[in-house]
Amino acid sequence: MKFLVISDIHGNTENLEKMKDQFKEADAVLFAGDFTEFGKEETGVPALKKLCSLHDTIFAVNGNCDTPTFLADNNDSISVENSLVSFEGLCIAGCGGGTIFTKTTANEREESDMIKDFHLVTDEENTQWDNLIAIMHNPPKDTECDKIPNGVHVGSALLKEFVDKVQPLLVVTGHIHESAAICSVGKTTVINPGAVLEGKYAVVEAEKENNEWKIKKAELKSL
Repeated sequence: MKFLVISDIHGNTENLEKMKDQFKEADAVLFAGDFTEFGKEETGVPALKKLCSLHDTIFAVNGNCDTPTFLADNNDSISVENSLVSFEGLCIAGCGGGTIFTKTTANEREESDMIKDFHLVTDEENTQWDNLIAIMHNPPKDTECDKIPNGVHVGSALLKEFVDKVQPLLVVTGHIHESAAICSVGKTTVINPGAVLEGKYAVVEAEKENNEWKIKKAELKSL
């Protein structure tokens, strides 16, 4: 199964248009948030509409630049925030927004609130989920996917605890544009594809082998 992994459109519909072939090749699209350009709320809906025009199967969360109810107000059908959905034997859950930092973006949240979006996963008796894809706009802390240019890790400690405990098959994140990377946390593949705004994306292939889901391929790409 092939996934197109993207994040941080920030209103750049032109780059989405350039990715038509990549959308066609994917079985599904995983989007880690930020439809909206910083400070320009009017750019969010056009980006959402363009994204939805390119593929029929999209799983998404809001970013910190999107309002907390952006997907609920405009296209709740693709949202996996605070939910758990099934797709071809996989489970997909999501957490939107970013941790409180500058308080200048629309959707900054306490970590303790963010982690509640995964309650349908953590409330289950089975701790580890080899078939779970977790989409979180804010990256987990102390990975290759949450570093700003000076090397400081700015991700969420509670989301990292969640990954350590649950060990999802795949974590898709974004938010930190300069930290496009692929890394492992235990058995979990964590990927920040970089920003669509800058022409960056990723491709991930997952496969069930001997009754267990595995990531067979994960690659960072750019236009």
